[in-house]
Amino acid sequence: MAKDKKLESQSEKIEQLKTFEKDSLGKVLTTNQGLKVNDTNNSLKSGERGSTLLEDFLLREKITNFDHERIPERIVHARGSGAHGYFELYENLEKYTKAGIFTDTKRKTPVFVRFSTVAGSKGSTDLARDVRGFAVKFYTQEGTWDLVGNNMPIFFIQDAMKFPDLIHAVKPEPNNEIPQAASAHDTFYDFVSRTTETLHNHIWVMSDRAIPRSLRMMEGFGIHTFRLINKEGKSHFVKFHWKPKLGVHSVTWDEAVKISGADSDFHRRDLWNAIEAGQYPEWELGLQIVPEEDEHKYDFDLLDPTKLIPEEMVPVKIVGKMTLNKNPENFFAETEQVAFLPGHIVPGIDFTNDPLLQGRLFSYRDTQLSRLGGPNFHQIPINRPVGETHNNQRDGHMQTEIPKGQTAYFPNSLGGGCPHLAKMVEGGFHSYEERIDAKKIRTRSESFSDHFSQPALFYRSLSSWEQQHVMEAYSFELGKCKHKDIQERMLWIINQIDYELANLVADNLGLKVPKNIDKPINQAIGADADPNIHEPSKKKIYLEKSPALSQTKSDFDTVATRQIAVLAADGFNENHYKTLADKLEKEGAQLKIIAPHGGTITGDSGTAYEVHESIMTTESVLYDAIYIPGGESSVAWIKKIKKYIKFINEAFKHCKAIAVHDEGETLLDASFVKEYKSDETVFINSDVKAFRDAIAKHRNWNRKAVIDQVPV
Repeated sequence: MAKDKKLESQSEKIEQLKTFEKDSLGKVLTTNQGLKVNDTNNSLKSGERGSTLLEDFLLREKITNFDHERIPERIVHARGSGAHGYFELYENLEKYTKAGIFTDTKRKTPVFVRFSTVAGSKGSTDLARDVRGFAVKFYTQEGTWDLVGNNMPIFFIQDAMKFPDLIHAVKPEPNNEIPQAASAHDTFYDFVSRTTETLHNHIWVMSDRAIPRSLRMMEGFGIHTFRLINKEGKSHFVKFHWKPKLGVHSVTWDEAVKISGADSDFHRRDLWNAIEAGQYPEWELGLQIVPEEDEHKYDFDLLDPTKLIPEEMVPVKIVGKMTLNKNPENFFAETEQVAFLPGHIVPGIDFTNDPLLQGRLFSYRDTQLSRLGGPNFHQIPINRPVGETHNNQRDGHMQTEIPKGQTAYFPNSLGGGCPHLAKMVEGGFHSYEERIDAKKIRTRSESFSDHFSQPALFYRSLSSWEQQHVMEAYSFELGKCKHKDIQERMLWIINQIDYELANLVADNLGLKVPKNIDKPINQAIGADADPNIHEPSKKKIYLEKSPALSQTKSDFDTVATRQIAVLAADGFNENHYKTLADKLEKEGAQLKIIAPHGGTITGDSGTAYEVHESIMTTESVLYDAIYIPGGESSVAWIKKIKKYIKFINEAFKHCKAIAVHDEGETLLDASFVKEYKSDETVFINSDVKAFRDAIAKHRNWNRKAVIDQVPV
């Protein structure tokens, strides 16, 4: 009977597949009006490197439908955390720009920052392997400027026309809504393996950059090349960087998986608690400035958003600092309703013809119309500029202001000609005058066709432990794909980045790296249907390594905000604990007592101490280091509870610093650490400074060779 049901089920699936093939295969792509489309990869431009044209109805239909797919949750960047703060300028940059935020060092410009994951829903975990949004709203005296970026300096695609395809591929598969907030599935890799421009951003996502230790410990980037315009009208190209004062740090994938179960709000809670404790997150703003005459100086195109400018070629000039010092009063009113638009700029800052940026200028406003009810979202308090606004825009859904006067048009005489136009000397915005002499064309510049050089540069620049993590990430992600042909296409593509990397991943998949794929790569990405798509060019080596791309380059020497788990029970040695706590807490570290039970425990001199967490309600992955004070009765208590040994083993597996005093050493002897007590970040009866310095380094990645043996 069961066998008959199984055969019946298989038969149904075959019939469903036949119906799908009949309904879908062989059909030509059309617009919603039935117009046949011969290019859905490129927007319409004024020249192959020119600006995107407003008349591009194909782009607008595709983007508009995508923008309005879900109400009211953001389609991307749905899960976010925000905070208020301010920005201070270090030096006058009037040589490059007339923007007041970059010329007036006396200003203290208010900001609101929203951090987010990209792929998941509002209810997804903070620790998904994902790009992180890093959007800053500057409330300047000349108007609001939104720098809407990510924690990675490039993006997956070169033209906004491909954005709906990218997100549809990475989102949960539409037939079963699985998996949530994860890229490890067939539709994403089907897209990536056929869209090789994605490879640079993709290898960043396979690196540790995709699983940051904290939102406070990740870089931010404006992604695109923008313009700075000075009073004389001279233009410089610019890329924006945020450098965290705490350094750039990540967790391991094993930690990320466990943190998602132990505290799915880990990043959100960490940011909130740090600000509440007065340990204000800080980033320095850096600029990479390129004279306009050097636009074509490099082996890559400055307008290509899948490319970065290596810092060794153009150093990052640090110009100011941002401090976040206030949590929102209400999550919905502020963090959820804040609207960031790349089109919000001020005099002295302008756009380039980057085709991804050009599309974003349309898409972001269109999205807010759906999310926030209509065109008046700028009246929501979190979105209001600091200066007064005066124009002839009236009415509309959610209108909260009461415009006065008889006239709502320009020019007029009945209203005294007001509001009148601002002159340039009064701060009126004036778009950069760029000469255009080109034919109107739907294409992409051949200078965008290098898809392999920068992913390869990124991988070469990583340390050995970072490269190991990239290999493990590719192996995990591709291991979740069910279609062998997709896995093999990806192995062929990874092989274009690095031969050894591809073969290590192939071994883990039980496959071989194919010498060729079924179709030439230009056909795989659609060039057989679209002659305006260029075949990816051969990999170049214009820089052997870029050390700035590795997290080992991050300059830091602080234990501020680091969470130290103190494993203790009644009778612990108070002198040991106080000596350590006094020194570390003065530098901003936070010591958390993890006891066998909640409430309080009593030290060996009779003082009661608050228990922050019982061992049953917390996990090792939530802390940066472990300290075990001496005390015979305390250690005896701890030895009775097996989870403490797991706690120690797991901290060691994740390369964290461990310090013990006196009887605390016997707990190491009961754990895997017994064989590795000579490790450079395991401290027995050592001074506090050595332990402190090990915590400041974040992890002992040299331990990587043994951690896979650790039982947890």
